Amino acid sequence: MQTGFDNEKYLSMQSEHIKERIEKFGGKLYLEFGGKLFDDYHASRVLPGFEPDSKVRMLMQLRDHAEIVIVINSSDIEKNKVRGDLGITYDLDVLRLIDAFRSIDLLVGSVVLTQYNGQTAADAFKMRLEKLGLKVYRHYLIPNYPGDIEKIVSDEGYGKNEFIETERSLVVVTAPGPGSGKMATCLSQLYHEHRKGVRAGYAKFETFPIWNLPLKHPINVAYEAATVDLNDVNMIDPFHLEAYGETTVNYNRDVEIFPVLNEIFRRIYGESPYKSPTDMGVNMVGNCIVDDEVCRNASKQEIIRRYYNEMCANKQGLSSNETVSKIKLLMNQANVTVDDRCVVAAALERAEETGDPATALQLSDGRIVTGKTSALLGASAAVLLNALKLLGNIHDKIHLISPIIIEPIQKLKTGHLGNRNPRLHTDEILIALSIAAATNPTAALALAQLPKLRGCEAHSSVILSRVDDSVFKKLGVNITCEPQYQTKKLYHGK
Repeated sequence: MQTGFDNEKYLSMQSEHIKERIEKFGGKLYLEFGGKLFDDYHASRVLPGFEPDSKVRMLMQLRDHAEIVIVINSSDIEKNKVRGDLGITYDLDVLRLIDAFRSIDLLVGSVVLTQYNGQTAADAFKMRLEKLGLKVYRHYLIPNYPGDIEKIVSDEGYGKNEFIETERSLVVVTAPGPGSGKMATCLSQLYHEHRKGVRAGYAKFETFPIWNLPLKHPINVAYEAATVDLNDVNMIDPFHLEAYGETTVNYNRDVEIFPVLNEIFRRIYGESPYKSPTDMGVNMVGNCIVDDEVCRNASKQEIIRRYYNEMCANKQGLSSNETVSKIKLLMNQANVTVDDRCVVAAALERAEETGDPATALQLSDGRIVTGKTSALLGASAAVLLNALKLLGNIHDKIHLISPIIIEPIQKLKTGHLGNRNPRLHTDEILIALSIAAATNPTAALALAQLPKLRGCEAHSSVILSRVDDSVFKKLGVNITCEPQYQTKKLYHGK
């Protein structure tokens, strides 16, 4: 797999740039941290060479200066909002993030409940956190936010919020997901700090869109595809163009809110430290791309993957027709089609040959292996075994797992666990392979190939079960599916 991004250069440049921004504001900076910190797999897919934990590694270089503030929208707690990629609620993700930060010795100073309006679930979560020894603050719902600047920058607005006690020069404000209130939390702190005589600063760290790449660069288009359900649209930053005569890229929400932010800065400081949304950013990603063509190609593949994800979500009733139209438009803008994803044709051809669901997987060296549905295995389980055989140079005719092992598992599923489908799913076949590896050297050889699947591409001719989809993702396989079910049943469980 080719590399298009210099990760070590990025870690060095990004940490230095943040240090410079801290100094610019006299030693105290509130840094709004957008995107995913621990597992930014989108960035690693569109920027080959970018490590999913790069942001955390960068923060670790600043650990003596940094503390973490995690914010969560009180309404999201009340609604039990779920983080789609992990399948856990936002309040549970707060606990997960705290554990993750602490495991690498980053200080988590506190948790903030934003848009608090007496929600019962938010009160219960606050009590739970405090019993765990965490500081919890409440930031209240401000009517007509962000339009009523007079009220926002007053004792009835930001002044009503509880001041977050911090002790480090860099305060990283992050959240389980979008819409949590990170920016409002930062601005509220600036208001309170100013009243206490402290001139703190604000900056924003968003990886995408990349400000110093062209507007329609595939990397930036891939970001639009990733956030198509949020109605994010990349656009030229008109404020930056007017102030500096330089064309830069930002996105609609930051551009639309900037005049309000600018006025809030003026009300707090007497003047604004920034002339444009781009000025607020501290993103050095664009300076660390070492092979533009590699990143372009990777981004085009990501756009196709996002297209399939959206089409499947639409089939499942989880996405609107409007969103589908937008993702199709982005496909056209990037000048890509599903034919540019070679595993698609391989999976569909195999499915047509067998008359049953099939899956295709492309290895890192370009070879494609397929898996068909059989009496013992589902197509996804079959393609995993076939891929491991190919990687381990194991003859195709050799059984890695004896039917003697598989058949009792099938009887357990159908006879005792209530499953109607006797075929083994990917998790079950990997467990069976692990058991076989204890006494079978060939099975052990196949199992040892699992790490080589990370970064591989795969496609299924039908929408996968949740368990198969989850296993592929855990293995690091970039899986897509045709937007159709294997059967006409209304319930598609395991």
